[in-house]
Amino acid sequence: MDINITKLNSNSDAPMDLLLLADPSEKLVKSYLEKGICYTAELDGETVGVVLIMETKPQTIEVMNLAVKEKFQNKGIGKQLLLFVINEIKRGDAKRIEIGTGNPGAIQMLLYQKCGFRIVGIDFDFFRRTHPERIYENGIECRDMIQMRIDL
Repeated sequence: MDINITKLNSNSDAPMDLLLLADPSEKLVKSYLEKGICYTAELDGETVGVVLIMETKPQTIEVMNLAVKEKFQNKGIGKQLLLFVINEIKRGDAKRIEIGTGNPGAIQMLLYQKCGFRIVGIDFDFFRRTHPERIYENGIECRDMIQMRIDL
């Protein structure tokens, strides 16, 4: 599948519908957008995916959000987006890339590991602390964040 990945410029509206698929907190997503860099994936003129990265510590970039429209999932778009930003980050001076996913996110963890990430920790009750409403995925409450990273 041939997608076109472009950096969203500051004058463009971010695809909030997609960003909210990965994180239901509009407040958090907007704060990430203010500090981060957003890339979109287009297929035949339609925005089908998004990835948002930002520096969270010196020489550390975190993938804050990665989402693909439901009807385009499981077609390699998420992997293409993730590999694209990994290559972009490698061009800079970052020494580490981090990503986190909720405990029910087995599919996401498989994707991240295929792209080179390794599990390095668990932030217990992260989603209960940071989101006012309970989040459920695959019928399981999303409570803990599985932390993963790539050392460059």
